[in-house]
Amino acid sequence: MTQLDVSSSRENGAPARMQAQAPATPPVRADYSSLVQAIEDYAIFLLDASGHIVSWNAGAQKLKGYAESEIVGQHFSRFYTEEAVARGWPTYELEQATLTGRFEDEGWRVRKDGTTFWANVIITSVYDEAGNVTGFAKITRDLTAQREYVEALRQSEEHFRLLVDSVKDYAIFMLDPQGFVISWNSGAARIKGYTHDEVVGRHFSLFYLPEEAAAGKPARELAIARQIGTVEDEGWRVRKDGTTFWANVIITAVYDEARRLRGFAKVTRDLTERRRREELERSGVRMREFLATLAHELRNPLAPVRNAVGVMQMEAGLTPVLARARDLIDRQVTHLTRLVDDLLDVGRIMSDKVELRIARVDLAELIARAIEAARPFTDARDQHVVAHVCAEAVVIRGDMTRLVQVLQNLLHNASKFSPHGSTIDVLGRIDFSMAVLEVRDAGCGIPVRSLDKIFELFAQEKDSQGLSEGGLGIGLTLCKSLVEMHGGSIVASSEGLGLGATFTLSLPLASAQADAAHDDTSPAAPEIQPLRVLVVDDNRDSADSLAMLLELKGHEVRIAYGGEQALQIAPRFAPHLALIDIAMPKMDGYATLAGMRAMPELARTMYAAMTGFGHASDLERTREAGFHAHLVKPVEMAVLDVVLAQADERLSGNGPD
Repeated sequence: MTQLDVSSSRENGAPARMQAQAPATPPVRADYSSLVQAIEDYAIFLLDASGHIVSWNAGAQKLKGYAESEIVGQHFSRFYTEEAVARGWPTYELEQATLTGRFEDEGWRVRKDGTTFWANVIITSVYDEAGNVTGFAKITRDLTAQREYVEALRQSEEHFRLLVDSVKDYAIFMLDPQGFVISWNSGAARIKGYTHDEVVGRHFSLFYLPEEAAAGKPARELAIARQIGTVEDEGWRVRKDGTTFWANVIITAVYDEARRLRGFAKVTRDLTERRRREELERSGVRMREFLATLAHELRNPLAPVRNAVGVMQMEAGLTPVLARARDLIDRQVTHLTRLVDDLLDVGRIMSDKVELRIARVDLAELIARAIEAARPFTDARDQHVVAHVCAEAVVIRGDMTRLVQVLQNLLHNASKFSPHGSTIDVLGRIDFSMAVLEVRDAGCGIPVRSLDKIFELFAQEKDSQGLSEGGLGIGLTLCKSLVEMHGGSIVASSEGLGLGATFTLSLPLASAQADAAHDDTSPAAPEIQPLRVLVVDDNRDSADSLAMLLELKGHEVRIAYGGEQALQIAPRFAPHLALIDIAMPKMDGYATLAGMRAMPELARTMYAAMTGFGHASDLERTREAGFHAHLVKPVEMAVLDVVLAQADERLSGNGPD
């Protein structure tokens, strides 16, 4: 077999040659032949000048499947696919090797059994001493496995690219190590507003607020990602059009196998809507806390005024002028108390925590109470409210206080948008097995476009010919919520501006079974024996007026203007009832209660909390602390009488401990 000299070099521009030379010694030829024959991972064989095979090693037999006796003398084109042979590719390879001395190719090759494999082929020309091509050396490697791996990797990368590009809710893109954008998905285009061609090659700092970019925030984030692998941030980012959005940003450092930094993967989410909802929720919480505090602070000064009115109501022989003044104060205190309750109801509506106390409600009594409650508004405008109620008794199931609140708000609304001296009609009837209430006015009317919006929270119709007196814009929202909680409905109608308006309520009638169950005559209020009552309140006006009222009722009263003073008075006085304000400085009502309960002399004392907070959670807290009753300032006379009766029952041994 002719041996090959691979040390030949190009001379005068001639192609590199592998010249056939005689071996220096027979052992070298034998060793070289043994080396080539022993190689099994490469097919190494020789072709003559026409492409016919003249030698064959073990690797060629293993790779192509032919034994040496089968293949020597055959043309090498049989290793090529029919398509490659048809287009003359084997001949082209030899021609290129002849011209340049060497030809390399990758492609499909065919084994003896007809199967194919992906081959890397190197063909090198063999020259004689005169420089003429006498044949070719051919080395073939099977790269099928590597090609499959590369193809799988390519397809995986393509699938990943398609996947990333199809994500539209996340901006996913790559940065080079210096922070310049090198890839851009459709989500990034949607969120940030830049197309691929507009942004690739630009520094990612253009997405930051100018002041943050100037302060070096983008560079700091890349430095942190390099140091610990990833960085997460939330903040304002800038779109192409200059608008901002609240973004969650994660930057991850990307390294190759040698731990060289290749760049950064950046994922951005637009959380503007979520932030807005969270901000609204926080604002709602702050609003409810503010309203609760405001109501408490408003109720504190109302409490002594209410107590003083109670004292005046128990005084006989008042002149007509003083009696009218007393009744005016009483109505205004009631109105202010209702406004405070409306403020709290806004928070309760927002929290879905409005509570109803269901009982039998007579429709005529409901209308009468509402008209009386609305009198401060209507009298101020010299307006007349006329009730039109059917002769038969109409009974509904509901919360009298809340339904009066609804009708009072509707009358207030009608009064506010009606001229001075006008008439407001309230009609009550039964229609389709429902109790129907209508409030009609001859006022400025409601535009058709606003009929649905007027029940929205804080909504007010501005186009009202200057008659509006402003307000909180919560009255109609409360009405709608409370009516729907009763299982009813409320609608507004108007023929247009200047033609008045009508609000129609529909409420379920009480069933016969409910009527029967609640048709019991309440027993007369029992006589209450004189009690020892301790009033604990740091508000001196509130404490003094309540003490005056209790003394007029025949009770013995002591006053403590703080928790420490109450603990000094209580063991000597041994009260049957202790009325304790919750919000006191130094020692609050809860600490005062704990101190008094520790005294054996007060084993039969009843404790009532007094506070401006009247939510269900406030009642639960005072109950858990050990209070027997919870009084919301200003305390209604009827409610105070109930607590006094309970203390009397407790003293006689009939009440709960």
